[in-house]
Amino acid sequence: MPDLEQAVDGKGEQSGAKARFFMRFTREQRTLHAVLFTTFLGLAATGLPMRFSQSIFARKFASGVGGFGTIIFFHKFFALVLTIAFLIHLKEIFMRGVIHREKGIFWGSTSMVANWKDVKDLVGHLRWMMGLGPKPQFERYAYWEKFDYWAVFWGMIVIGFSGYAMWFAPFFARFLPGWALNAVLVVHSEEGLLAILFIFSIHFVNTHLRPDSFPMDMVVFTGVESEEEFKHKRTEEYERLARQGKLEARVAAAPALWQVNFSKIVGFTAIAIGLTLLVLTLSAYFI
Repeated sequence: MPDLEQAVDGKGEQSGAKARFFMRFTREQRTLHAVLFTTFLGLAATGLPMRFSQSIFARKFASGVGGFGTIIFFHKFFALVLTIAFLIHLKEIFMRGVIHREKGIFWGSTSMVANWKDVKDLVGHLRWMMGLGPKPQFERYAYWEKFDYWAVFWGMIVIGFSGYAMWFAPFFARFLPGWALNAVLVVHSEEGLLAILFIFSIHFVNTHLRPDSFPMDMVVFTGVESEEEFKHKRTEEYERLARQGKLEARVAAAPALWQVNFSKIVGFTAIAIGLTLLVLTLSAYFI
């Protein structure tokens, strides 16, 4: 890691000589996110050709990789890896929140559970967008970040269960009626399509393409953000840590130049793949 006097900010640009950086995501959290978005891209890239198997791009893609059997194999592989990552995350939540009774996991300013402040922030944000009030100040997680987080839980339950029900149909047929097995095919297909449309449009825009982060929010890759970015994006968290005397404990080294460049390559590649799949989805669905 370079010295802080040679810092690089969250967008990869040279910062001031005295710039400070603060840890936002640990290496384990970043690794889990990397597995999440990689497997999701893989599931989308293999699921769409099966959903729109009669489209031109689906037939060409299947022909290029060796047929739909290959596509199904990799779809199951990505699903299995994502399930393991999800279970690891659930174990972490259980250990921190239940076993170690860590404060802030299930409620409070650092929790991903929505609270009344999120409702007020949403209303305030809408008012600000219409020029009717000041921009709300956010804590560690904004309301849209919590929505994205819980959307993954919904997807793992609905899309995951329906997918495994089709994968292991003989087992589930022992206690599910025939109409239910037919229904899971529709549920899996439509919910998967909804997830793709949401991630590749709403999530990408909220996270990377909004003015505060354009063209990319690097913190999810580097794990750190500049003090200026911290103050601007999460003002209430910054001020709370300062009042509690915990701000200095979050100071971290600036990301190395290679880490910033590598993060840009990975991030822009993921966005390019996602937007391409979004265009292919819309073209196959409406044309």
